[in-house]
Amino acid sequence: MPSPRFTDDQLRDAEDRAEALRDPHQQLRLALQQAEGYRTYLSSLTGLLAAVFVLKGQEDLSKLSDGPRWAVVALLACGFLGLIIASWLSVLAVHDRPGVEVYSEPNRLLAHEKRRTRQIWRLVEAARWLGLFGVLAVAGAVIVTWVAPGQ
Repeated sequence: MPSPRFTDDQLRDAEDRAEALRDPHQQLRLALQQAEGYRTYLSSLTGLLAAVFVLKGQEDLSKLSDGPRWAVVALLACGFLGLIIASWLSVLAVHDRPGVEVYSEPNRLLAHEKRRTRQIWRLVEAARWLGLFGVLAVAGAVIVTWVAPGQ
């Protein structure tokens, strides 16, 4: 496939956008936008999973034999705990901790923006993995209620 041809104006505009994206303030803004979206996603996912389990899971876990019953309880506890922690991490990514000092000196402000951007990416990455773990654990609990033999 031949490479596309771009005009000089398009190339200059792309270079200007790339330069703007290297700006620490712009990187921080983009990281916050992504963290806000992920926080909303985790909140809705947690609510949806809770509703699915309540509506589609077995109503009475006491009908399960001991092993599967405790597996469901453990999976649900771990799954929802993972989702709660993931949600909390995404809130920290978006809002930071109260009382964070805003720097008036340009060098300190730029260093803070770079540090904060890295912190947001780490928090969002941890929240993503915990969210995946939570979803898989809750889904595993639902599957156990469907296939485990009753007493």
